[in-house]
Amino acid sequence: MQDGAGEALPGRVLVDLSLEAQDAETVERFEGTLAQTEEVLELRRLFGSPDYFVRVAVADLPAYEAFLSWRVMTIPRIKNVTSHFTMKTVKP
Repeated sequence: MQDGAGEALPGRVLVDLSLEAQDAETVERFEGTLAQTEEVLELRRLFGSPDYFVRVAVADLPAYEAFLSWRVMTIPRIKNVTSHFTMKTVKP
């Protein structure tokens, strides 16, 4: 992926994520697992829906697929994951 100046950048993905339940064990397991993952730049728990906002840095789409398949989707009780890829950054 490239920025506006044509420089190669690692891929940045914004992820909305919801859990099947909000019990302490589910939340602690999810947060503890993702917080330790090097691809995760930011992890926010939200009021309302979705439950979490995650900002991820990866080298490319295959790296994101691997991250999603082997890091995120292996965490129990994940209900929904929506990935957003930036078209253009208007204001950082």
